[in-house]
Amino acid sequence: MTTPINTPFKWETTAAEVVAGSVLSGNRVIVTGGASGIGLETARALAGAGAHVTLAVRNAEAGQRVAAEIVASTGNTHVLVAPVDLADPASVASFVAAWDGPLDVLVNNAGVMACPETRTPQGWELQFATNHLGHFALAVGLHHALAAAGGARIVSVSSRAHLRAPVDFDDIHFLNRAYEPWDAYAQSKTANVLFAVEATRRWEDDGITTNALQPGTVRSNLQRYITDDDLERTRVHIEDDNGSFHWKTPEQGAATSVLLAVSSLLEGIGGRYFEDCNEAGPSQPGTGHGVAAYALDPRAAARLWEVSIQTLAS
Repeated sequence: MTTPINTPFKWETTAAEVVAGSVLSGNRVIVTGGASGIGLETARALAGAGAHVTLAVRNAEAGQRVAAEIVASTGNTHVLVAPVDLADPASVASFVAAWDGPLDVLVNNAGVMACPETRTPQGWELQFATNHLGHFALAVGLHHALAAAGGARIVSVSSRAHLRAPVDFDDIHFLNRAYEPWDAYAQSKTANVLFAVEATRRWEDDGITTNALQPGTVRSNLQRYITDDDLERTRVHIEDDNGSFHWKTPEQGAATSVLLAVSSLLEGIGGRYFEDCNEAGPSQPGTGHGVAAYALDPRAAARLWEVSIQTLAS
């Protein structure tokens, strides 16, 4: 029986509050989707603590603007931009090939949410391809760099939406069932948690640990396909027992990602799921909180790893 990780931080804690007092000088960090939303605030907080941060972004021009903003706000000039399209295996491979030296923290943050049915040239459903397969390929490609760092961490940004659906191994890409955007998003977010479970099992002897998190509900570019009605249904679904609901700012939404990247409480700890800066317990129906048992299932995690390797090789 493991002891849950509890911290003094709460839902309203900001990334800056989590990182306060941390000294990351010289630590090398990659944040995917670092040009907006919680990715930007994750990158800003880590840069503010002295980390050398690379923004891995699809739009390099937007990334350069954000990098300049982070440099201006933190005084840390070690903020770089590198292009990557997570839905394109060749783009991920190019990013990996260009990386040189150790990597201390990989924050798999970028994503697409509930988009209309879209397929990659390989025929893969876009949300699974971006949210899981792209990050999987990136992490596997950078394994040598993570291992070289000694004590490296991977932060896998999931969502409470994972509670909606497990990975449907019989039809991941909606080839034989009607496409439902929220089901597609949900299984990709379950995959993000399963990745943390299996990556830790495989790589902890290399000093690499991976944890997953849900950041809370934050208004950002991630919701560009979401209607106001969708947001209202989401709000009703995830109210707590007191009927309250909290929108988070991007700074608050980034706090749990930063916690998993820097906290000494997480040294040697992996394969777990966090929310509101604390380890989550088992999900309770109707609350929108906690982690689904199927997202931590080691057999499903091992199966997903093999399926991912085979898919990327096909």
